[in-house]
Amino acid sequence: MREALLATAQDGRVLCGLCPNACLIAEGARGICGARGVVKGRLRALTYGLVSSAAADPIEKKPVFHFCPGTRVMSLGSVGCSMRCGHCQNWQISRPRGEDAGVPLSYLDPQDAVELTRDKRCRGLAFTYNEPIIWLEYVLDASRLAKRAGFYTVMVTNGYVTQAGLDLFAHSIDVWRVDIKGFKESTYKRLCRVGHPEAVRRAAEIAKRFHGMHVECVTNVVPTVNDSEDELRAVANWIASSLGPETPWHVTRFVPYLEFAHLEPTPLSTLLRTREIGREEGLHFVYLGNVDYPGGEDTICPSCSSVAIERRGFSSGLTALSDDGRCAACGAELNVHLDACG
Repeated sequence: MREALLATAQDGRVLCGLCPNACLIAEGARGICGARGVVKGRLRALTYGLVSSAAADPIEKKPVFHFCPGTRVMSLGSVGCSMRCGHCQNWQISRPRGEDAGVPLSYLDPQDAVELTRDKRCRGLAFTYNEPIIWLEYVLDASRLAKRAGFYTVMVTNGYVTQAGLDLFAHSIDVWRVDIKGFKESTYKRLCRVGHPEAVRRAAEIAKRFHGMHVECVTNVVPTVNDSEDELRAVANWIASSLGPETPWHVTRFVPYLEFAHLEPTPLSTLLRTREIGREEGLHFVYLGNVDYPGGEDTICPSCSSVAIERRGFSSGLTALSDDGRCAACGAELNVHLDACG
């Protein structure tokens, strides 16, 4: 347990300034995320160093397709989340509250996280599985050590963070892989029980434009919730205009679960139409996830239509990619980053 950052005393309680939930926490209580609470008048990072999940994964599993493709990344998660998504696949670790979550937790020192990354022959360290923003203090310590050791770093995040919180990650995170769950506030409230989707979008824009992070977006397309053409088009248009047409957009099949178990899985036709919408709005790279569709995850050059990276499952083959991440056939820029791959 460490003292938490971004804390402000206010009327006998403590205001947490990490995410837009802006929890005002009394003595002995915790914020919505369950990972930050007040102990003896101080905001504490209750889950510092507590790991629920650890695995050496292909970077493509995050999914991240345009940063060091074909490499493996050491993936760590803890417990808690700033949202409460009704279709969360990792609810066993995202919904428990803090260090007494009732799931197995082990302590992993930040330096040991770096050594584990090296021992597992990974090229990077990713913070994932539950929401890593609420693990701020540990992520900062581990990612800074990882960068010094020559590893790349990845946040797999819902992006629900204040600018003050995001700025703390600026110099130690290479990849901001963010969920864009919809465009409208009503969608976020229904899916995740939070408002302020503009905060997620603003953070992604700052991460890319100001902090120079590589950004990839994921939208899990949920039937009757965020699958209207207007909403999907709004997401695609925002990505193209605010993050750039070269930004990858992963559109993934919804699997019925928890509060949304009564819905049907996303039809393939809806995902294919979503890909069309993305392309119509100017996006160069729209990928289909959670479905086995030929070519749905291939990186295709927008200039000459050559297949630069062919993917199957979580494996990838760099079929027509130059050493500097361009199309080997025509030299077009593909927004593929290879310089951190080692």
